Amino acid sequence: MTFDELGLSEQLLRAVSEQGYTQPSPIQAKAIPLILRGRDVMAAAQTGTGKTAGFALPLLQRLASSGKTNKRHCRALILTPTRELAAQVSESVATYGRYLGTSSTVVFGGVKINPQIRTLGEGVDVLVATPGRLLDLHGQGAVEFSQLEVLILDEADRMLDMGFIHDIRRIIKLLPKQRQTLMFSATFSKPIRTLAADFLRNPEQVEVSPPNSTAEKVEQWVYPVDKKRKPALLSHLVKSNGWQQVLVFTRTKHGANRLCKQLHNDGISCAAIHGNKSQNARTQALEGFKRGKVLALVATDIAARGIDIDQLPQVVNFDMPNVAEDYVHRIGRTGRAGLGGSAHSLVSADEADYLYGIERLIRQQLPQKDVDGFEPEHTLPARKAAPPPRQVHKPRNQGKPGPRNRGNAAAGNGRRTDSRRNQRRSG
Repeated sequence: MTFDELGLSEQLLRAVSEQGYTQPSPIQAKAIPLILRGRDVMAAAQTGTGKTAGFALPLLQRLASSGKTNKRHCRALILTPTRELAAQVSESVATYGRYLGTSSTVVFGGVKINPQIRTLGEGVDVLVATPGRLLDLHGQGAVEFSQLEVLILDEADRMLDMGFIHDIRRIIKLLPKQRQTLMFSATFSKPIRTLAADFLRNPEQVEVSPPNSTAEKVEQWVYPVDKKRKPALLSHLVKSNGWQQVLVFTRTKHGANRLCKQLHNDGISCAAIHGNKSQNARTQALEGFKRGKVLALVATDIAARGIDIDQLPQVVNFDMPNVAEDYVHRIGRTGRAGLGGSAHSLVSADEADYLYGIERLIRQQLPQKDVDGFEPEHTLPARKAAPPPRQVHKPRNQGKPGPRNRGNAAAGNGRRTDSRRNQRRSG
């Protein structure tokens, strides 16, 4: 199949062709016709499969054939979880719509709000936004939604993980009930299905990859290493392999800053992006990385969401993620659009359980690798044997849990909530 067969306009086909694309990806081939027919769509696709074009192209075609946008209004709203992803999506919308005459803009926090208010005052066809800044702008009367035709939730699973569910519900209450709604997510988890049931009308379901799968063309390696030796091993890998561009993930903001300083001391150009960095600093770091001025970009999970770099060859997990699904998102930064790439995980003994949890999630055992010229070798603890099955005894007060059981359940829920809250703080 080619893009010509999807029913897109000549202007869109021209813009797509100029980007070097001739054949749609699976998510594009399935989603675009449905969106063009006006259906609500619930789509699951792993990072790097071309899902932004999957919703941007049919959206732009719809808007180009409808009316003009009034002042302070928008006709399409795209919600994203992070500033970086918002900027990336906005850039793609502008690129694909260059020959259509549609207008678009992006709004997010961390920068001055007044320029955004002035831009929205003229009205825009497509508004890309993060939830918090959008609510601030609406509260100041800078944007209205009575003309809205299409709502798109991008990276919906990440928005839930980051605690945006209440903001999303507040925003949706402001929107017209008669609209087309599209939801894109990495997985069809139970919370995502619940969200879709609340906001979408009889959606078509599109899924192009198994849940929690990793890109087929990404080589994955594990390097057992003592925690204190991780910076030295990373520098050795960069220099001995002649890497020219590598995205490195750490678990915390402080860890990102510390590692960046150590890499600088080893003569490796480096920049860090995380939640404590200003938006200008984050933008400059990302631009320097894309242009090759910065060899290593060190990022936390939240800050790295939305980073889209053509032909990114290397991803390194300096710290293993404590949420197994984040591993899939991390290594999805490479191996994009069918290209190859490699993911390297530096695993210390105290992170072995994280590794084994990831392997259970992706249903494969990752190969461990020694590094020539780097000693000493390190051994990870063995995988824990599965516990024997519990014997179930019927309680005498069946169906009536006592206060102790209720307390334990509440404590368990609290631990899960705290874990997610701590993860958000680390980004």
